[in-house]
Amino acid sequence: MSDFFGLPTGILENDQIHLEYLLTAGPRIIRFSTQGGPNLLVELPDFYIDTTLGSFYFRGGHRLWCSPELLPDTYCPDNEDLVVENMEAGIRLVQPNRNGISKIMEIQLCPDQATVRLSHHLFNRGSKPVKLAPWAITMLPLGGTAILPQPIGNADPEGLLNNRFLALWPYTRLRDERLILRDDYILIQAKPGLPPLKIGYYNPHGWLAYWRDGCLFRKCFDVRLGAIFSDSGCNAETYCNNHFVELESLGPLTTLKPGEGVNHTETWELYDTLKVPFLPDEIRKTITPAGK
Repeated sequence: MSDFFGLPTGILENDQIHLEYLLTAGPRIIRFSTQGGPNLLVELPDFYIDTTLGSFYFRGGHRLWCSPELLPDTYCPDNEDLVVENMEAGIRLVQPNRNGISKIMEIQLCPDQATVRLSHHLFNRGSKPVKLAPWAITMLPLGGTAILPQPIGNADPEGLLNNRFLALWPYTRLRDERLILRDDYILIQAKPGLPPLKIGYYNPHGWLAYWRDGCLFRKCFDVRLGAIFSDSGCNAETYCNNHFVELESLGPLTTLKPGEGVNHTETWELYDTLKVPFLPDEIRKTITPAGK
């Protein structure tokens, strides 16, 4: 059996990719790579925050949270009691009731592609309705470039209405040297030694990507037209600090009655080149020096 700094892990893999998940805590994916390649997810076994509910360990990797972010609810510890169930072409990770919410992550590998499908489920196990959104967060190591496609074109036939916005957190600075603000893409060069930054927006393209050490990681997610989202309307966010960078996708804000649930789906893809149809040549040239 493999492990993650003493915590047992399970493995899913095909001829192209290798994925590891925790067996007793989480749900958490903690390793994801090409076969024989380095882990594309950051490993932070000792990174945690203390709350009135206990210590929440980020660990790195990929997790499922509830939005909007609140203390201590969002950081409810998930250090034990995970239930692991087999399913077709994958695995189901079930976190029991934690502070009224149960989380389920279903992981399925495509048999012959470098592709993973993730289904994120939140269930209200409490006695009262709760308003929340599923929030899928992938933690990646520094040293690469995050790629955030922007809305383009008119929002109305005459071009009179706004077609994009940025949500900025209090600690974010627009003159941050990591930020490359373009009309078609925003790039974040994830460097150490700088204060945190976070931005969010409504992403109609339904994907975010990260280029590092010759590997392009793309996560695609459902776009729900006309839905209401957290953080002033964000379905995509990214956060960068001195230790890691995150790619975050969000489902719509939903009021769940007791016993009800909501689902948010992502698809992960890996490429060994920037020559992919969803990136223009100009962006490839801009990114390549940062990805060396």
